Amino acid sequence: MKYKGYYLLFLVLVLLDQFTKQIFISSFEVGQSIIINPYLSWTYLQNTGAAFSILADGGGVQKAFLLAVSVLVSVIVILWIHKTSEYQRQKLFGQFFLLSGAVGNLIDRAQYGYVVDFIDMHTNGFYWPVFNLADSFIFIGAILLLFQRKQPSL
Repeated sequence: MKYKGYYLLFLVLVLLDQFTKQIFISSFEVGQSIIINPYLSWTYLQNTGAAFSILADGGGVQKAFLLAVSVLVSVIVILWIHKTSEYQRQKLFGQFFLLSGAVGNLIDRAQYGYVVDFIDMHTNGFYWPVFNLADSFIFIGAILLLFQRKQPSL
């Protein structure tokens, strides 16, 4: 397989995401929060919407729509990966981080109808929306793709 190492990374990231989410599902009540330090809390939430809870109140149609979008994005990223040269390492890492995050949240949507969020960052009264490892992988993937180095001409 052309991208075996990257698919192994994908598998590890998705398993890590799902493992951490299972910890919160099995150990916390929805809305329960534990303060770790002045900047971080573990807060178990069930996000029925998209990023920042957009479309959270849309009901069954919204859930089906978000699930379909997650599947479509995952397929598009896989197709994009297979059009990428194996020498474009930063781009491939970015694509696989993006794919890992998309699939991690897709599993939640398919299994529960919502995405499990638990990372609660805050400072001086400002609270960032609660997120999860899959969201972090999507962010890391986007950063890697935005700031990838130019491929030298051969």
